[in-house]
Amino acid sequence: MKLSTAQFTALEQELDSVKQQVQQQLGDADARYIHRVLLVQRLSALSGRILLVLGFITPWLWLAGVLLLALAKILDNMEIGHNVLHGQYDWMNDPVLHSKRYEWDIACDAGSWQRTHNFEHHTYTNIIGKDRDFGYGLLRLSNDFRWRLRNLWQGGTYLLLSMLFQWGVSYHELAAQRVFFGKKKADRHSQVSDSELKKAFFGKGARQLIKDYLFFPLIAGPMWLWVLSGNLLANLIRNLWTSTVIFCGHFTKDVYVFSAAQCEGESRGQWYYRQMLGSANFTGPTWLHILTGHLSCQIEHHLFPDIPARHYPAMAKQVQAIAAKYAIPYNSGSFVRQYSTVFLRIMRYSLPGGGKAVKAL
Repeated sequence: MKLSTAQFTALEQELDSVKQQVQQQLGDADARYIHRVLLVQRLSALSGRILLVLGFITPWLWLAGVLLLALAKILDNMEIGHNVLHGQYDWMNDPVLHSKRYEWDIACDAGSWQRTHNFEHHTYTNIIGKDRDFGYGLLRLSNDFRWRLRNLWQGGTYLLLSMLFQWGVSYHELAAQRVFFGKKKADRHSQVSDSELKKAFFGKGARQLIKDYLFFPLIAGPMWLWVLSGNLLANLIRNLWTSTVIFCGHFTKDVYVFSAAQCEGESRGQWYYRQMLGSANFTGPTWLHILTGHLSCQIEHHLFPDIPARHYPAMAKQVQAIAAKYAIPYNSGSFVRQYSTVFLRIMRYSLPGGGKAVKAL
């Protein structure tokens, strides 16, 4: 499976070609698509909030409101927010759907997320000690990390993280250990001051709490409790869904991790190779791809993070053929299969031992 220098160069050229073909096709169809998704998201949010108030007529209306509001939050976070913040639609210069202007319905400040996730995770994907997203500092997912007593209950930690995922992401992307506790590496220089990061963290979190748990319940009058509980449940559904999607794309059984030494002087072809080995896809119908923000094609997202995600399923066929040509493992399976391996990985590494996950390039 180890490629030669010539093969890495050829891999780079082939994947660059796949990207360029899609870039040349971008245009009105992509703009219409993302505007349709935005319209559906807004109508779902409006309808959901109205139905929550009408829950006094029948609980079924309240339940429909919860599901519609959860759908709106999922679309906002996944197919719209995540992809827009990656700059996938910057070429449109849209007043709303631009990476510098969009703010999503989540506790994590968009700017803080972009500064860490877009650079740190997508540059150093699955490099132990550099990609903080591998386990989020809470979960031991490889024997490359020393076992600690707290890992015994990491199954419960994972469940709690999933339920509070928007807050976990906000804390994590802030690099809170550095900001609040001063645990910074000597060679690390932040683009933004700690005071600005704290302001963004507390400001965005406060706005989310006020919006969902104070403003909307208050304007609902006597239906305040129905609205409050509906907002809470919609956020819970969104958190569980987004967490599950993210974990299925990053932490399945066959996902590789790497050491920093392995990736020194890495070429573009080697970077592509690492993205393919360090990611996982899951299969499903079109609606499932949309609800995941097309992160069901995580391999393609890691290869081409700034390409509009609606193209990933088509690109996946080309990428899989290229992977087969170079005998590179292409980690894909059903949603249930992939999630089951995530769960088993979390539980396996909650105990001492387990195989090392670092693989040689």
